[in-house]
Amino acid sequence: MDYIQHPYVKSLAARGFVQGVTLTDRTTNTPLCHYFGGLRYALPPSQRWRQAQRLPDTYTYGSESNPGQCTGAAGVCPQPKFLNLSVQEGWTEDCFQCNVYVPVGEPPKDGWPVLIFLHGGWLQFGSPNSFSASQLLGETAFNAIVVMPAYRVGVFGFLYSSELEHDAASVNESAGNQGFWDQRLALEWTRDNIALFKGNPSQITISGYSAGAYSVFYQLAYDIHLPQEKSLIKQATIWSNSPVAQPKDPSSAQDQFSQLLSALNIPESTLSPSEKLARLRSIPAKTLLDTATKLVATNQFRPTTDSTFIRPSLFHSLDTGAFGRSLRARNIRILLGECRDEHSLYATWYPPPQNTFSALHDRLRAEYPPALVTSLLNLYCPNGELPVGCGNWHADAFGLIYADIQVHKMQRGLVHSLVLGGAAHLVYRYRIEYRLRCADDAFPPEWGVTHATDMLIWFWGNGKVVQDYEKPLIMKALIGPLTRFVHGEPDIGWGTTDYREVRRLKPDGSVDIWQDGYWDEAMRIWKCVRADDESANDVAAKF
Repeated sequence: MDYIQHPYVKSLAARGFVQGVTLTDRTTNTPLCHYFGGLRYALPPSQRWRQAQRLPDTYTYGSESNPGQCTGAAGVCPQPKFLNLSVQEGWTEDCFQCNVYVPVGEPPKDGWPVLIFLHGGWLQFGSPNSFSASQLLGETAFNAIVVMPAYRVGVFGFLYSSELEHDAASVNESAGNQGFWDQRLALEWTRDNIALFKGNPSQITISGYSAGAYSVFYQLAYDIHLPQEKSLIKQATIWSNSPVAQPKDPSSAQDQFSQLLSALNIPESTLSPSEKLARLRSIPAKTLLDTATKLVATNQFRPTTDSTFIRPSLFHSLDTGAFGRSLRARNIRILLGECRDEHSLYATWYPPPQNTFSALHDRLRAEYPPALVTSLLNLYCPNGELPVGCGNWHADAFGLIYADIQVHKMQRGLVHSLVLGGAAHLVYRYRIEYRLRCADDAFPPEWGVTHATDMLIWFWGNGKVVQDYEKPLIMKALIGPLTRFVHGEPDIGWGTTDYREVRRLKPDGSVDIWQDGYWDEAMRIWKCVRADDESANDVAAKF
């Protein structure tokens, strides 16, 4: 979309002054929103893989005569290239910034409600700069502040080892899951500072897409164990992702660390822990990224059960209903769902290099525990045969299984666990089978309503043009109810009355309430996955 940008200076009280821009539609000359890009939410850590630091109370962005410049974009963590979805410029390990969109006009008495959005990208790539809330704010009645933070990804955000654990302990920090801690700082910054933008800190919705949705689950899991006065999350949206199994344990993470050292020719047996880290920290970011990227196909840089941010008992709490009971006790609402053809895009993320059963097996082991992979393949590929409807192993079978485990089946498992805890009334489910015309600019039409095409719906074109005939369809189907959800209205007009009912946006643009036809099969897969995560439950019993 073509914007006119007018300078917009705002006072943030004791935080000083910032200069953003007012984004205006060039065609209609209508102001859409105020935008502040690259607004710092934390200070960088003293060294790579340590935790970023909260902004001190004395931190200011600028003065009235020299306001902090927030007219551009957030910093981008170094990341691998993937289709046209990753960001290949603006790289910096100091990516502790966010983009903030503020409605024009006068806020309500208590301030604008707030939506925090966590970008996706398999936790390996992505940036808030790939998303825009300007049209959503300027062309609809959404009327909420949107905060989009950047955070560390891949090897920079999710490396873990005993060496890093010892190093973190020396400065009273926790090791691993650095990307999650970055997100947490962004949440805390929003709570503590959003009133300066006329936002309501008591009406914050945390949302995320894909890996961002995965992140929302872990932020929620961390948050519900905090005392009520330190809790941040009141409600959440989980778009096109879901938790699968207890994240890898420290010993598995240590193996990955050893692989990285070996690939970088850093001796492991002859160097002290501090010497290994010194070597790693001295390596240029691009060299580290290139080396780590070569390992991703066989060992993804993903979260670790660190016993601090991620408890060993987390998935046990899903099995027992304790997670759902915690949500029920705090009345935390969750809006979650899927696209019809998630598999089309999922099949392109490091697909198996050969069209064989064994290559599929090895690829799935890059992300999931070995026992879980074996059981899944026994279910999907009995006697080593291709799943029904699949013509090959490296695209069809991989895309089917991967999308089921990342979204379709496991999300239903999450809903099951919430129901088990008595939180069914807090769940709002959706399914999108409609594709906007502008999706053709980024995704082949033959991919259908694939993963990420719905971001054009949730963000009202996300910078692209939504056709006039499409606008009332998506407003009625999703944007209107989402607006009411974010504003905290008790009745959002969702239309479902049972956890197995799903609000569905159909291919013709109409809306119905769909009786979930995949529920029983999903429960079969969910129970299989949970049975193979019993080792985590055994560990959890000790805590």
